[in-house]
Amino acid sequence: MTEAIIIDGQAIAARLCERLASAVAELRIGHGITPGLATIIVGDDPASHIYVRNKGRACVAAGLASFEHRLPADASEADIIHLVEQLSGDERVDGILVQLPLPAGVEPQRVLNAVDPQKDVDGFHPLNVGRLWSRQPCLVPCTPQGCLILLKTVHADLTGAEAVVLGRSLIVGRPMAALLVAADCTVTVTHSKSRDLKGICRRADILIAASGQPGLVTAEWIKPGATVVDVGTNRIIGPDGKAKLVGDMDFAAARHVAGAITPVPGGVGPMTIACLLRNTLIAGCRRRGLPDPDLS
Repeated sequence: MTEAIIIDGQAIAARLCERLASAVAELRIGHGITPGLATIIVGDDPASHIYVRNKGRACVAAGLASFEHRLPADASEADIIHLVEQLSGDERVDGILVQLPLPAGVEPQRVLNAVDPQKDVDGFHPLNVGRLWSRQPCLVPCTPQGCLILLKTVHADLTGAEAVVLGRSLIVGRPMAALLVAADCTVTVTHSKSRDLKGICRRADILIAASGQPGLVTAEWIKPGATVVDVGTNRIIGPDGKAKLVGDMDFAAARHVAGAITPVPGGVGPMTIACLLRNTLIAGCRRRGLPDPDLS
């Protein structure tokens, strides 16, 4: 039985980061500019601290400036927004990332709305959301952008492909649908209220699994030869009693049906960080009236 092509997100992200580092060096030499990313983390969530630390290391490796701001778990919404507004006015900062989740009692969208849209490297500000759907220049959410880059390593042209997005979150599902529509796919967005999820997914040439439910997508959900991008990052306890990271798809079974597939870990995750750096560099150029860097 033929096995699917494994889309190596780790390697693809590493190549993108190499091009980013070269573009950052050229910007520094040619214009005396070093784009900077500011991260805000509130509270003591261990996973959030790991994510922020990894992002900081990736910034340094690419030659970007990195500014980390930590607030206590009891920080008020007003305190967080005040810091966001300070960073929005800081000329050293080209990108602002508010690490989610935020503590209970803090409304995330109010915090995200306070970010300067030009520095919104997560692409969550309503202005960037609207521009994405209007096909205007904007900062695109990192995970969907990474998924699209991975897809294009398998498909030179996505025109006419039937794409199904499993999940309608503001972070992944909806912006992913916008990107696929812009790539001339025929797009269906499914969710927990959709009827016959398996049947809908099985007709997809491209399936984006972003449901947040480990192992939901089995081999029977996948059209033979389809390309499947697994966005899931679910921590479960394995038979050996140890925690492990798994996706939204039954990878072992799906790899015998799909034509191409992303693993978890090592698929979408590295691309998300690479695209965060990409957005920071692009934001740094656009804020200064410079053309977007060539990262091809």
